[in-house]
Amino acid sequence: MIKTSEGYKPDRKSFSNLLHNMDLLRAEGMPSWDLMELDELLDSSNMTVAEWNKIGKLIADAYDKYDGFVVLHGTDTMAYTASALSFMLEHNSKPVIITGSQIPLYEIRSDGRDNIITSLLIAASDMVYEVCIYFGNKLLRGNRTIKYSSEGLIAFVSPNYPVLAEAGISISYNKAYLKEKDTEEFSYVPFDKIPIGVIKVFPGIQFELFEPILTEKLKGIVIETFGAGNIPGYSGALLPIIKKAFENGTIVTVCSQCPQGSVSLGEYETSMALKNAGAVSGYDITTEAAVAKLYYLFSKGYTADKIKYLMEKNLCGEMKG
Repeated sequence: MIKTSEGYKPDRKSFSNLLHNMDLLRAEGMPSWDLMELDELLDSSNMTVAEWNKIGKLIADAYDKYDGFVVLHGTDTMAYTASALSFMLEHNSKPVIITGSQIPLYEIRSDGRDNIITSLLIAASDMVYEVCIYFGNKLLRGNRTIKYSSEGLIAFVSPNYPVLAEAGISISYNKAYLKEKDTEEFSYVPFDKIPIGVIKVFPGIQFELFEPILTEKLKGIVIETFGAGNIPGYSGALLPIIKKAFENGTIVTVCSQCPQGSVSLGEYETSMALKNAGAVSGYDITTEAAVAKLYYLFSKGYTADKIKYLMEKNLCGEMKG
C-alpha cells in the first residue's frame, strides 16, 4: 500500500521496488527467493474465490520447484485466504506461510519487514508442512486463525489451537502441535463459485427476513449462534426456515460467536432444535474456515449427505477431532 489522496492503495511497481531494495532479504543466511506477482494487486477486502484460486494455482504450478512459499497478503481477509488454501492445496506437505503488515511496507515503522524476513526463514526451515499465518512474532495454523485487531501489531490469534512457533532471539517451534508431513500425493482443488451465506444471530433477530434467500440456489450457510450453539426461541421462526433449507439441500453449519470454545448441539434446549432441524455442528471451527470448507466440499462434487458428514470431521487440522 502507498498513501494517495484517496487513501492507502496497492501499487505494484512501488511494492516490487521496496522488496528488491530490502538488503536484508539478500543477506547471508537468508534463503534464495523469487517474486511472483498476480496481474492485479488488490486491497484484500476485494478478495473473491477467483483470487483464492489464482493464488492456489500459482503455488500448485510451482510446487515441485520450491521448498516453500510465502504469500504476501492484506490483513483484512488473510484468515479467509489461509483457510481456503489449507483445503484447496490438498495433501500439502510444504510450508505455505501467509503474512503481511498492519503498517504499510513503505512506512518507516512498518512491521512488514520482520514479518517477511521471518516468514521466509520459516518457509525454508523444513519444520512446517502446512498453511500458516505468521504475524507479530507468532506462527499460527492458517485455518485456526482469526483477525483479532484492526490496529494492534498482534493482529491475529488462534483461539482454539496452540501457537505453532514463536520468534524471539531464535525461532522456537511447538513441535507437538505441528502437522506431520503428508505422504499422500499433492493435488490442487480449485473452488467453484458456490452460493454461500453467513448469518450472525443477535437478540431480537427477525429470522423471517432471511427466508427469501434460503432457496435451492443457496448451497451452504453458516449460522453464528450464541455460546455453544444456542438460538433465541421466542419467535419460532428459525426452525421452519432451517427445515426448508435442509429440504432444498442447503448445508446449515452452526458456529459460535465466541472466539474460544466449541459448539455442542443438543447440550441446551435452545440448540437441540437446530440439531433436530438438520443443522450440523461446526464444533470449534472458525467462521472463516467453515466458509472455506463448504466451498471445498461442494467443489469436490460430494453429495449433500457426504458434505454434512464431513463438515463435522477434521480434514486438515481445522477443528478438534
